[in-house]
Amino acid sequence: MDSSKKEKNATILGIAGATLGAVGSVGTVAASGTVAGLGATGVTSGLAAVGSIVGGGMAAGLAVTVATPLVIGIGTYNLYKFLKK
Repeated sequence: MDSSKKEKNATILGIAGATLGAVGSVGTVAASGTVAGLGATGVTSGLAAVGSIVGGGMAAGLAVTVATPLVIGIGTYNLYKFLKK
């Protein structure tokens, strides 16, 4: 497999990993709060619940929720490139 094909495959897998991470993050926020759902109260309580895992509140929950898909996407991309050396 040539280098450009490997790079394309790594990019596709990175995007797929980030997309799945985003879906998982939204699902976690919707389900983890005291009010379930994606309305204002559900999102607020969900972000606060996620943030409480790292010792913070809603802002920390937002940071964790945003960072998770990025970490998964970058990790998937780099893992594929490492395994296909």
